Amino acid sequence: MLPDNAQAALRGWIKAAGPVVKKVYGQSDADWKAVRADYVKQLDELFPAVEGVAFADASLGGIGAMLVTPEEVIEGRVMIYIHGGGYVHGGVEAYRGLTGRYARALKAKVYAVDYRQAPEFPFPTPIDDVFQAYRALIEQGTNPRSLMISGDSAGGAMVVTLMRKARDAGLALPAAAVAISPWANLTHSGASATVRDGLDPLCSVAFLNQLARSFLAGELPTHPDASPVFADVQGLSPTLIQVGENEVMLSDAIRLASHMSESRVRTTLEVWPEMFHVWHLFAGILPEADQALRNAIRFFEDALNPANIG
Repeated sequence: MLPDNAQAALRGWIKAAGPVVKKVYGQSDADWKAVRADYVKQLDELFPAVEGVAFADASLGGIGAMLVTPEEVIEGRVMIYIHGGGYVHGGVEAYRGLTGRYARALKAKVYAVDYRQAPEFPFPTPIDDVFQAYRALIEQGTNPRSLMISGDSAGGAMVVTLMRKARDAGLALPAAAVAISPWANLTHSGASATVRDGLDPLCSVAFLNQLARSFLAGELPTHPDASPVFADVQGLSPTLIQVGENEVMLSDAIRLASHMSESRVRTTLEVWPEMFHVWHLFAGILPEADQALRNAIRFFEDALNPANIG
């Protein structure tokens, strides 16, 4: 049972997502821009920014971003954060709480990439925007040994896809990556899509299928850039995958971790009992969110300072 304040926040999130769900199912004539803006505003209120960080608009290679800067920065430390929302909704301002916690704990600047979204900008535009932002960071001299990547849901899948595209383009890879509740398989063929459908209050398979159709715009859901479980993932950076046990995405997150491990990527998988999709947003409200985020931060710290291990 979730604490009362976490239950209230979860109800608020579900309510905020209502107009998004109607729009995805074609039951609303509202403009997508307005629907997204209202959703982001409500999530920003539910999961507000923490003290000790500043937020500013930025650009990476022409791609918009929210720059999160803590009061104390270790020179050169940078993170790219890729927000979720099924490639269709969500926005960087909804992640001021989570990215601020990352920035403050890691003493790093965080760029939350404000990529374009479907249906106006379907596959592969969101992925291309994130890759362009990463390329710009590398080309402006960011040290990859001090560079981190994290993201959730669709952004969690893009964490893996971004590293693949960087590898294939001959760009340096980051020190490490953390994928939170990754939407790793748009075919939803894992067992949890059946046996856990209805357990997660935030994601149903029917809703995810609608999101996938909007994003893919005719592309196959097995395309490796859309579903990293089908991709060549050899040579990628150490990766931590965190997923909730109640998620319909559970089986495919486990499949992604297995696929990466078998491809000789140093991979860590954490399955959190009874947790729902992207519970990390509840940091400061839910103990399991605080603990999961601490594990992610420790994973990054170990990658940035390998001498600390052991």
